[in-house]
Amino acid sequence: MSLLVVGLSHRSAPVSVLERASLNADAQLKLLQDTVAAEPAAEAAVLATCNRIELYADVDKFHAGVAELSTLLAQHSGVGLEELTPHLYVHYEDRAVHHLFSVACGLDSMVVGEGQILGQIKDSLARAQDLHTAGRLLNDLFQQALRVGKRAHSETGIDRAGQSLVTFGLEQLSAGADVQGWARGKKALVIGAGSMSSLAAATLARSGVAEIVVANRTFERAERLARILTEGDDTDVLARAVPMDAVPVELTRADVAVSCTGATGLVLTADAVAAAVQGRTGVPVEAAAVAVPEDRQGAETPLPVAGGDENCPLDLSSVPSGFSVLGEAAVAGMDAATLEQHGAWAAGGTAVDRPRETGRPGPEAEAELIGALAATATRVGRIPERRRPEPVAEAPRPAPVLFLLDLAMPRDVDAAAHRLAGVRLVDIESLADASADAPMAADVDMVRRIVADEVAAFGAAQRAARITPTVVALRSMAAEVVAGEIARLEGRLPGLDDKHRAEITQTVKRVVDKLLHAPTVRVKQLAAEPGGAGYADALRTLFDLDQETVASVSRAENSTTEKNRGPA
Repeated sequence: MSLLVVGLSHRSAPVSVLERASLNADAQLKLLQDTVAAEPAAEAAVLATCNRIELYADVDKFHAGVAELSTLLAQHSGVGLEELTPHLYVHYEDRAVHHLFSVACGLDSMVVGEGQILGQIKDSLARAQDLHTAGRLLNDLFQQALRVGKRAHSETGIDRAGQSLVTFGLEQLSAGADVQGWARGKKALVIGAGSMSSLAAATLARSGVAEIVVANRTFERAERLARILTEGDDTDVLARAVPMDAVPVELTRADVAVSCTGATGLVLTADAVAAAVQGRTGVPVEAAAVAVPEDRQGAETPLPVAGGDENCPLDLSSVPSGFSVLGEAAVAGMDAATLEQHGAWAAGGTAVDRPRETGRPGPEAEAELIGALAATATRVGRIPERRRPEPVAEAPRPAPVLFLLDLAMPRDVDAAAHRLAGVRLVDIESLADASADAPMAADVDMVRRIVADEVAAFGAAQRAARITPTVVALRSMAAEVVAGEIARLEGRLPGLDDKHRAEITQTVKRVVDKLLHAPTVRVKQLAAEPGGAGYADALRTLFDLDQETVASVSRAENSTTEKNRGPA
């Protein structure tokens, strides 16, 4: 069996696709069940966060596994396979291990170095364990990923390379200002009471907000989060819980709102946000306008029409009545100098004869230019202007009175709120754009080395583990041979006393152990190296081991692992 991961993330897919492909808790459970029921997969785990959806599986066939996992992701996400496929990535064996370890260390996060992903990996493993879809391989993999992530955070300064998505989002809301100074004294509304919302509430409390209101569909969870915030030793924030239907009213009181729910539809529409801002300011809210230069205001200046324009440098006598002087008939047969004169005239300049400059194209080149312009005019109805467009200034937006941070996937806040005056909205898409230019810390290189070392160690351990059932079966067979020979000896020497019988038995066992010690140790070392998978087959062949005996040892080990499992 071999490890395979198929998934998509903020690095491979636009937010719009991630948003549609997101899986709620029920969909994740059904996906796990259907994956292990599929023929190529024996184990499965789903890692679903706000910016990634990944399906891990232990498969016996690579191509069949990729096809099956891709199809299952498409079916359960609701995004068609043809649309989803261009955004999927596939990692196999050591590359799959490397990918998960990098994810656990925060190297693949939208904000490099953020540590929240460790909790999400732990939850993913617990979910697979509860459904019994994680066997020996995925248990080992995910628990080792948790240890690697913790090692990266404890041995390096990867935390300095980035921060949690919440902190990064608040930095974007504050537009580069100190978050604590920006947040101090503000009133905050947190919509949702899950892990991300709880982290947001705690971060806001530590940042110095004066009040936090928690809204959640399950009121008891909102109350619990509010109580935790109020009783916290490191903050003195006032916190209270409200039902979800109180959000419109609370939004009119809030300075900053953070939303992260599992809702499949919008929690805050653009109209609701506009109403909240109007409730605060008393002024109707419209989309932010874009300023238009004075000389461009009003209706578009009509194109000059043949037969009615004075001083036009073109001979209009052959142009059909009503046809634009920028059309095909006006340029057919025109030389480059006349084209320049007409351009100056159409732009409001003066048409003057210009001498031919040294190096200007000759008649043949001019004919090609004219032909190309005529073809363009035929296709689009006019000759495209090559003048540099005049800069269009944007009207200054009023200072925000409501700051919105949307950390949900799919989004909770209508993207149209971006255009509302008096509103600053930061969502997953804008966070992705902002984090693309974030500087990488030197500690990232140290984490990459840790990941590389851990991948090599994990691969060696897994390869060595594959031969362990064969070695155990060999030693079991040797023990049976010793027991059989001792029984035969007792038949030949019926008067053998217990002391001598025990001494003979121990001597024979020591001989067998010494003979097997060197080859079994060496075969484990060789099997741990890349390409060492064949040593188990060689051992079975040399000692004529029963394949079913080896398989039964493997099943017994997996059963023991199942009983002793547990997240790191």
